[in-house]
Amino acid sequence: MELPLLKYHHVIGIMSGTSLDGLDLAYCVFKQGKSWEYEVRKAETLPYPEELRQKLAQAMTLSGYDLASLHNELGRFIGLQVKEFMADFAEEVELIASHGHTVFHRPDLGLTTQIGNGAVIAASCGKPVVCDFRTTDVALGGQGAPLVPIGDELLFGQYDICLNLGGISNLSFRQNGQHKAYDISPCNIVLNHLAQQCDKAYDANGEIAQSGHVDTILLKQFNQLDYYKSQNTKSLGREWIDSQFFPLLKRCRLSIPDQMRTVCEHIAQQIAKACNSTEIKSCDSSSDTGHCESDSCNTPTGRTLLITGGGAHNSFLVDLIRQKFHGQVIIPDDRTIDFKEAIIFAFLGFLRLNDLPNCLASVTGARHNSCGGAVYFNS
Repeated sequence: MELPLLKYHHVIGIMSGTSLDGLDLAYCVFKQGKSWEYEVRKAETLPYPEELRQKLAQAMTLSGYDLASLHNELGRFIGLQVKEFMADFAEEVELIASHGHTVFHRPDLGLTTQIGNGAVIAASCGKPVVCDFRTTDVALGGQGAPLVPIGDELLFGQYDICLNLGGISNLSFRQNGQHKAYDISPCNIVLNHLAQQCDKAYDANGEIAQSGHVDTILLKQFNQLDYYKSQNTKSLGREWIDSQFFPLLKRCRLSIPDQMRTVCEHIAQQIAKACNSTEIKSCDSSSDTGHCESDSCNTPTGRTLLITGGGAHNSFLVDLIRQKFHGQVIIPDDRTIDFKEAIIFAFLGFLRLNDLPNCLASVTGARHNSCGGAVYFNS
């Protein structure tokens, strides 16, 4: 079907991840053709001021009044950062698309909350803003996450599986003509938490984890958590990690390196289990073992796995995944690693302003596809 003439091609996408490692901004230009194309003209990660970072880390515990105040404070911070970021090309930019910072995510209760007031962003930077991408899908009975799969399909469709190693790991793939995706396990939320106990912001190249040993008892406890038994559409929030995952770490008496090594093993096992079990497509040339001998085929040995997100810089974790995944692991350039989610949120905002679906029911379990996001104009 030929698309109508679209608008709002010049978009700044903004991502604030659960790992609180900073605010990702990507200025993107989208082009229509036989397939979607994008160009990233500028990308930058801005650290949070320490006071704001601490407030965001404690956001779940704030009173309603203080959370509303933080909602505005984060919106103002984002808006001012955008204004400075786009100073040299402000006339070109048509739209800002901000995911916001997730505080609560309980789709089972019909609840998801991302802060970073879009109206304040628009007033601060002088551009239209799309935000609050998850709410419509949750209202339709969906998980409200993951949101990136439509971008994976339309912008990164050359890969069989897209894996994001952010605060939470998640994957996206096409199966039987539909796009599927779900959150796999905790990732950088836990790894960064442990690294901070060693006075480091994160575990560079997995050096701390590599110096430790796997504790089989703790690993078994992780792998037996009920979340991993569910085969339905599913997503993870900070609430689950705080109530189910961290207590297991607190009860163990292991050194930080041993905790880190065991967590990395758990993450890699769950990722490999999820990726290896995806049924991309069947192949007539499969051998008796079920693995195709051709590298061009999408059955297990020919699958391609694109890894992005901050965890893609953790060479030790990536090596663990590579050892366990039945296929080819691809690590792209640093800009794609660090800004893929910001790029895709720019794309989701572009789709929203053109009234095109930007959330897939086959991914979230909602009643139907939707075009989600609240829109704030600055005039």
